Formats: sequence, structure tokens, C-alpha cells
Amino acid sequence: MKRKPAIESESIVSRLLLFVLQLKVMDPTEQCFRTNLAKALPSLSTATKAVHADDVLNNVDDVAPPIHVAATFRYPRNPECMREHHERPSYPVLDVGEHCYSRQSTPGLSRLEAVLSSVLGQPCLAYSSGLAAFHASLIMLKPKKVSIGVGYHGCHGTLELYARSSGTEILSLDCAVDQLGSGDLIHLETPVNPTGKAFDIQYYADRAHSRGAYLSVDSTFAPPPLQDAFIQGADIVMHSGTKYIGGHSDFLCGILAVKSGSPGDEWLQQLHRDRLYLGSVMAGFDSWLATRSIRTLEMRVLKQSQSAEAIVSALRLGLVGSCRQPPSIGLSEKETKIIQKVVKEVHHASLQDEANMKGSWLQKQMPRGYGPVFSLTLRKVEYARKLPSKLMLFHHATSLGGVESLIEWRTMTDSTVTKDFLRVSIGVEDPEDLLADLLRGMGAVMAETS
Repeated sequence: MKRKPAIESESIVSRLLLFVLQLKVMDPTEQCFRTNLAKALPSLSTATKAVHADDVLNNVDDVAPPIHVAATFRYPRNPECMREHHERPSYPVLDVGEHCYSRQSTPGLSRLEAVLSSVLGQPCLAYSSGLAAFHASLIMLKPKKVSIGVGYHGCHGTLELYARSSGTEILSLDCAVDQLGSGDLIHLETPVNPTGKAFDIQYYADRAHSRGAYLSVDSTFAPPPLQDAFIQGADIVMHSGTKYIGGHSDFLCGILAVKSGSPGDEWLQQLHRDRLYLGSVMAGFDSWLATRSIRTLEMRVLKQSQSAEAIVSALRLGLVGSCRQPPSIGLSEKETKIIQKVVKEVHHASLQDEANMKGSWLQKQMPRGYGPVFSLTLRKVEYARKLPSKLMLFHHATSLGGVESLIEWRTMTDSTVTKDFLRVSIGVEDPEDLLADLLRGMGAVMAETS
């Protein structure tokens, strides 16, 4: 049975309806269409929302959204239509005639945030990078203590920078719960970068809320439709939109989504005001690229995740002779021996015990797949250094989430990993081709270094 996405908050729909009703000039037939669409959006699937959620805001005849690169916008010529600063809308700025300066809002950014809010099911703001979004959440929440676990080293660096000026105490993810107090923060990344291991969101939500603290979840490795952290109790969800939201490795983007209601509604307005002065807004062209990309989010992510699981299952079977479920890709005896001689460990959420336990927290949290990123620990450092250069279908580069497959000798950008460690991001290519390329490369490095 197809899993329906979480229904977005009434505030998103009401904002869109209000926009339709307040438009100054619109054909009644068009206004009726937009009103009906705004009402229908909550019941539509994630894939449909990604394509149509911004139709309500479309003020041009273009089927594809136009590119807006203006830095500033002309005020009305009619003095009677001019409004003072305190009378102008803050967030969301939906009417094309209400934009003032691109550090505050642009038509393209408003369209993107409308789609993101619908797809993620809660109000969203977009930023110039994932770290800019994380920094904005810290500025807004002002936690005295932050409990954080392993994960993306960039977030740890941003937190350390923030703590240097704020005096915030940094605690481990599994610190004693009584060390946390009201207004403090647990920041959970799941699945975690770079291994792909998943953590129980509900457990950490209960842990935070029992002390009056908040839970923020970095869901970059599991975008819609793989995971909805709000269902498990998250208060704020962050994405590095550069990765799967973007999906084409051609722009930077960060996203914050907050749970509607109190204090989420107040947080949203504060985040928007803060963004204006932090200067971390997305540029016009990047907003357009993101809107283009999110249209295909579901088909890309599901394909990438399924391919990753197929490759992981085959590697695991070759390594230990068993896996969670029979792999869709077979191995020859020669290929099995290559895997056993080169690979020491395979890391992925699909290999966790809970992935094979009916009704487990992991199956509930990630019912449609376990993510397109996995990692490998090889038997020799030399294997890890040389394997990326032996591959034809994987670019040796950092980042992840694009349509092209990437592999990275992770120690080049992350000092927290061992030198025998590789991170693998699966793209939209055929998984059999990708596995064959990996096995051919493994055979080459084994022959070269033996």
C-alpha cells in the first residue's frame, strides 16, 4: 500500500488561499482553479506536490518557472499603493508586487519555499547553504547546551564557532539526560554522514522533550519520500538542499522546516527576520535551479536508494555469505573472492538489525528505503587511496546526492575517519553497471598492490 506523506499544516494551505483571494486582478475562472488547487494540495502525494505546489503562485504564462535575478524591485508608481515598512508582509511574501529587496525575498525564492513547505509538510525557509541553515537555527534557539553525536564535520565546526561567541556547552549525544534543561537542543543526524547508519528519532525526541529541550534532525541523507522526522517528534528538520533536493551538483542550498503551531510559528517569523540580517538568503538563480530540481525528487531518491540497497546487498553477500534479503544482482565466484580480499566492512542502514525486524523503529522511520549513501572500510589503506582512480562510472569527489555516482577517499575532507574508509553516493545509473565497475576497480587495485 502506498504510504501517504504527512499532511501539511493548515497554516500553509491558509496562506496560499489568502494569497489567491487577495490578488488584485485575476480572471474568476483562474481564481477558482487556484483556490481549488490550494485546498487539494494536502491530499496529494509528495511527487505531485513537488510539481504543482507553486502553481498557485504562478503569475506568468510560462509552464517552466522563470528565472529572477534582480537584486531590487520597483515600488508602485501610485503613491496610494505605497506602504510603510511595518505594513509590508514579512513571511511568506507571496504576491509578486510585494517584493522589495532580494536579501529579504524574491519571486523565485517564494515559489521554492512554497514547494518545499508542501513537500516537507511544514513551513520552510531556504538558505544559501546547509551550514547557513544550521547556524540560523542556533542563532534563533540560543541553547545553553547542545547535545550532538557523530555526523557531518561541518555542523560540528559551525557549532564550535557558535559556542566560541555564545558560551554554549557542547555535550555528547548520549550524555546524561539530566544535563539538559529547558530550551536546550539535541541535534541528531540520521542517517549519519558518512557511514549511513540510522538512529531512532522518536527516542531522542522523547529524551529532549522530557527535559523541555528541543530536537533538531538533519535529514539530508533521507529526504522525502524516505523519512519524515516530524512524524517521530522532531521540532526542526534541516536539509542540506545541495544534496538530494538539488540532485544535480550545481548549487548550494540549506533548508529549515519547523513544526507549525507554538512555538514553531514564532520561530518561523524570527528565522525570516534573522535571515535578512545574516545575509544567508539563496540567490535568484540558485532558487530557480532548486525549484527545477525538486520536481524529480521522489523518482530520483527512490531509484538511488533502491540501487544502493541492491549494491550493498551484493557486497554484503560476497563478504560474509548472507544479507538481509537476496540481492537482485548475482556474483560470480571470482567476484566473491575479490570482495573478500579487498573489503573489510560495508556500512548502511539496510544492514542494521532493525531493518530486518518487522515493526521496528527503523522500518517505521524509513518505510520506503534506507538511503542512497553507503560506506566501505577496506582491508588496506592503499586499496582505499587507489580504488577511486580505478573507477569509470564514479567521480572521485566530495558531496553526494547528485544524479551521478560519487566515491570519496573520505580522509581528504574529514579528519574524523580512518584512512581505509570510502564514502559512496549512488546516482541514477544502472546498479549492475555500478557494481561491475566497483568490482573491476577492486580487482585492479588488488592486482596492483599485491
